[in-house]
Amino acid sequence: MIPDLFSMADQTCLITGGSKGLGRHMADAFLEAGASRVYITARNAEAVEATAGELTQACDGDCIALTGDLSTMDDVAKLAAEISEREDHLDVLVNNAGRGWLAPLGDVPEHGWDKVMDLNLKSPFFLTQELIPLLTKRASADRNSVVINIGSIAGITANPVDTYSYNVSKAGLHHMTRNLAFTLSQRHVRVNAIAPGRFDTDMTEFAKVDPAGYEAELAMIPMHRWGDADDIKGVALMLASQAGAFMTGQILALDGGTTLVT
Repeated sequence: MIPDLFSMADQTCLITGGSKGLGRHMADAFLEAGASRVYITARNAEAVEATAGELTQACDGDCIALTGDLSTMDDVAKLAAEISEREDHLDVLVNNAGRGWLAPLGDVPEHGWDKVMDLNLKSPFFLTQELIPLLTKRASADRNSVVINIGSIAGITANPVDTYSYNVSKAGLHHMTRNLAFTLSQRHVRVNAIAPGRFDTDMTEFAKVDPAGYEAELAMIPMHRWGDADDIKGVALMLASQAGAFMTGQILALDGGTTLVT
């Protein structure tokens, strides 16, 4: 019974930003849980193809690489068209691709603000919208399709780091999650968001430059550590599988308790 709850057998999934970091971990989790096919996207063709090859070799399902820059509407449309050509349905969409822009107030450029908004907020909305026909094709009251948006605790609390556009984009993504969840529930699609705290990714490398600052941050986090691969795997798998069948419109802080003290 319990293994069935978390099973991804016969599921077809798409994870944006899947070549490394959280996206790779989630792709690995879905394949380990029995997904038939997991598509992963990234701008770097060599990186995404390497990851797809490694995950396919390690698991029974197929991991398929697709290349594109989802900060442009042309590539959002191309990705949706390519998935539609390859598949007649989609069970799980994870909007994970994202970026930040670090600059103090007074020095934030308009083009930097727009780049973050385009990838973190605009593209998840329009990609989801484009893929609604596939997401609803096989969805039913007994087995919903799933959208998981990757937000951030920076969209929940006032972040002291100078990442203004990133913080706003993630807060917007959280609210978009609630809006889409309400609308798409009528079509048997669940929409939730994961709001990670500190995980070891390219976007958090700056936080380790100052060893003293890093140790002080660990001391502030109630669980005194950063998140690891299993942490994101477990929550993503729960939301994507029948284990999360009665959850929609939720923003799950995955942060070791950071939002309790900030």
